Amino acid sequence: MGIQDNQPPPSRSGETRSSEAILSSLIEQLETVHQQVKHELSADIERLQKDKNRLIENIEQLHNQHDKLQNQHQQALSERQFAQQQVWLKQLAQVLASNLQRELVARINRLRTSSDQPLLTTDPSGLQLPSSLQSDLSATELEAVLDTSLNDTFRELQQELSSYQSDLSQRLSHMQSLEQQVEMLLETVVSRLKDQIDRSPITKGENQPETSTKPSVGPVRPQPTVIEGSKPAPQATQSSSSVQLGLFLALMSAVALSLFNVCLKIILQGPEPRQIFGLFEIEGIISPGLGNSLLILLLRMIVVMALMPIVATFLYPAVWSDMKRFIQSRDTSLMLIVIGSGFFLFLSQVCIYIAIGEIPTGIAITIFFIYPIVTVLASWGLFGDRPTLIRVIAMVIILGGGVLCLPSFFGGAAGNTQVGIIAAMSAGVAFAGYVLLTQMAAGKLHPIPFSLVNFASIFVFCCVSLIFLPDNLSMDVDVNVWQGLMFGGVVLGVLTLCSYLLNNFAIRSAGAALASIIGTSGPALTALFAFFIIGEALTPKQILGMALVILGVGAMSFERLVKAKKKAA
Repeated sequence: MGIQDNQPPPSRSGETRSSEAILSSLIEQLETVHQQVKHELSADIERLQKDKNRLIENIEQLHNQHDKLQNQHQQALSERQFAQQQVWLKQLAQVLASNLQRELVARINRLRTSSDQPLLTTDPSGLQLPSSLQSDLSATELEAVLDTSLNDTFRELQQELSSYQSDLSQRLSHMQSLEQQVEMLLETVVSRLKDQIDRSPITKGENQPETSTKPSVGPVRPQPTVIEGSKPAPQATQSSSSVQLGLFLALMSAVALSLFNVCLKIILQGPEPRQIFGLFEIEGIISPGLGNSLLILLLRMIVVMALMPIVATFLYPAVWSDMKRFIQSRDTSLMLIVIGSGFFLFLSQVCIYIAIGEIPTGIAITIFFIYPIVTVLASWGLFGDRPTLIRVIAMVIILGGGVLCLPSFFGGAAGNTQVGIIAAMSAGVAFAGYVLLTQMAAGKLHPIPFSLVNFASIFVFCCVSLIFLPDNLSMDVDVNVWQGLMFGGVVLGVLTLCSYLLNNFAIRSAGAALASIIGTSGPALTALFAFFIIGEALTPKQILGMALVILGVGAMSFERLVKAKKKAA
């Protein structure tokens, strides 16, 4: 037993060596295969890289060839076009040269009309002088003749082009004006359709306030008589509460205008100081007259023009778009009508200011109310609107009342009575012209922008009149009264705008016809406030005449209300 017992058998050692030899040979074979595969893959990669580079070069060559072909094609096209253009230009030049040659020959020959032989003749090779004249004309003379002929020809061509251009511009402007007229016509049609749609539920019994507005007319608010041919829109049936509110607002508007007239009387000086509510005396600020009346009107219009844009925007938000369209429309007839109405309103204001300064305030306003007579007669003559029996009776009543309320020419009233009466009548006639022009512009321009243009026109006319007024009629103001005068202008302007606002809201609530009936109380309210504030009394005959005038004007307004209700029915 011993060491030999622990040794492994010999067969185990031989097997181990054989397996190691097999493993090493296998590894060598794998290495060989790996090297072969690696070599083949590297060769393939190199070949693919070369193919890629070759393809890239081919693509670039193709791109270059494509660009070259495109350039050649475009160059060929441009050359053909250029050649064609050259041919056309050559033909055009030949035609122009031929025409110019004939024109030059004709004009040069006309220069030698006294000669039997023409100065130049045409030849296929060009212009030639006759043999008999080649010795007569030198090169300088011939050049001068040619220059003159060329200048005349170009001048005539330029004139023809200018005439064509002017004719084209006229046609374009005419087309533009037609386009604007069509736009205005379409807007009018759309607005009328909208009004009809808005009125359609009203005819079925629904209550809805009227939304139309009426422009204010200044220190007094007489209501214009509607011409039958103007076809006013039927008014909606308002609720009783809305009508009552409208009547109250119309009364407040008349009160504001009556206070306006009394304040104007206080501003103007009289022969004696005026007692305010019997408590204290005021001598007045400036004397009545044309220049001073224009100054008061100007101060009032400064306040109105400062606040009227705000009031107009509040009452009618689209006022500025309408104003822009009115200015850009270039409708000369409408512009003349609007500016003319502003001019007549300006004359009416100036005349009524003078009248209030010379005769009692209530009498001046009553005489002013003769304007419906002038309006009806002018409508009959201009528009063929024959007055009805009610209007004729109302005119007779107004005329009789106006005669009764005339102040006495011999000490019956303080101031220049004749001037006051004539001024009040002139104010009524001028206001009638304003009413007629306002009715002519009805439907073409909204009342709010119409009033804004009227106020602006009055402001401009005041400024121009004060500048060009003669010295003997100009304003006469003491330097110490400017502060009070400016305060009075502010008061008058504020009262004007208050009356304007109240009148617009009254028309929206109660309608224009009912508001106009309340507006006829202007003379009575003016006389009443003048009596209580400044103690200006009237005789019984004058009170009777005032009542007759109010009755006549109210009858005309009531007739208009009845007609409006009949048309609405």
